[in-house]
Amino acid sequence: MKEYEVVWEIFNQCANNQMRDVFFEEIETDDVESYVKAKFAGKQVSYEKTILANGSVVFDIMTSGIKQRMSFTEI
Repeated sequence: MKEYEVVWEIFNQCANNQMRDVFFEEIETDDVESYVKAKFAGKQVSYEKTILANGSVVFDIMTSGIKQRMSFTEI
């Protein structure tokens, strides 16, 4: 299994408030996409997956009308 640092950002819906909740964790997984699906199991979710030049994987997620982002960087 690979180890990743995960940065999970939850964007604020208020137009005049640019603050966001940010969570950090380290995980072990062979499939980051399955990890994202399990994290939001039972919810209506859509997402876009982007692989950056450095190998990091970024998911831009929309669920319950809230924009979120999960970034996975291998450690």
